Amino acid sequence: MKVYSNEIVFRGHPDKVCDQISGAILDACLRQDPLSRCGIETVGGKGKIFITGEVTTKAHFSAAEIARRVLKDIGYPDTYEIIDNIGRQSADIALGTNEEVMGAGDQGMMFGYACNDTPEYLPTAMVILQKFAAKYDELVHTHEDFYPDGKAQITGIYDDDFNMTGIRDFTISYNNSEEHRDVTDKILIDIAEELCAAYGLKTENYLINPTGKFLIGGFEGDAGLTGRKIVVDAYQSFANVGGGCMNGKDPTKVDLSGAYYARVLAKELLQKKHLKWCEIQISYAIGMRSPLAIYIDSDQGNLEPEEEMFVRGEPKHIIDDLKMREICYEEQAKYGHFRD
Repeated sequence: MKVYSNEIVFRGHPDKVCDQISGAILDACLRQDPLSRCGIETVGGKGKIFITGEVTTKAHFSAAEIARRVLKDIGYPDTYEIIDNIGRQSADIALGTNEEVMGAGDQGMMFGYACNDTPEYLPTAMVILQKFAAKYDELVHTHEDFYPDGKAQITGIYDDDFNMTGIRDFTISYNNSEEHRDVTDKILIDIAEELCAAYGLKTENYLINPTGKFLIGGFEGDAGLTGRKIVVDAYQSFANVGGGCMNGKDPTKVDLSGAYYARVLAKELLQKKHLKWCEIQISYAIGMRSPLAIYIDSDQGNLEPEEEMFVRGEPKHIIDDLKMREICYEEQAKYGHFRD
């Protein structure tokens, strides 16, 4: 028997709010100018939202208005002071990422993962937590005692082949009015029980707000920053993650496009080779078109990459093949980028 844990943060967690604001500004740029170059960072805390980073675009937008709309959509007041500090992208970076060259927008390594545990080709515990976070967001918008901030964690029980057989601890920390905890706790336990039962799983122990109270939350309780939840955005610790955040970046940035391609490649190999799991590392050098290397690991051992994988892994091909300029990145930032 093995015991292993994974975690998600809710849509209203301060870091996730910043991810969504960065994603929403990116969306506004790409909708008007698909060739926009963006690297948008957001930080929030104590009544202020500070938006910075680099943007080169023909789009017209108000970062402050977008931020206030996102805050309101999540369930927070839109009265925060918004500071817009966005500048233009470095001309040095543009040399290697313009449409003629279309090289990688950065150096680094990206990881993709897939497994046959669920129809989504993701680990069961990860899918449960993503669905739980979405259900929690529904409660925030329909029940006055639930506030947006929070997170959840599963400590799962696994057999020697790493098949999930049960849940030892389901930990839920959620921001709430603290006035009807007997009711709100039960609502969350009932949701968790239903989600777990769909996969034939039972939970031995629930830990609900282990400190005893979670009344102060959001930006009043903690600061938030774009890119601080890269493990949640990727595979919740079931796979390696690269060093770069995916939020607020246009798809010439391989932190985003390379990670998306690695995920697609992992799913393809999983089905083609009848694998139990597959993990892929792709590495790039800034300004270079082709990946430097592709490393493939699986339950059947290391697999040799094919030449066409390198061609498909060029940023231009990834962007076109996966239609990456048409994706809603605000939506992707809510519960993790890989949900199907």
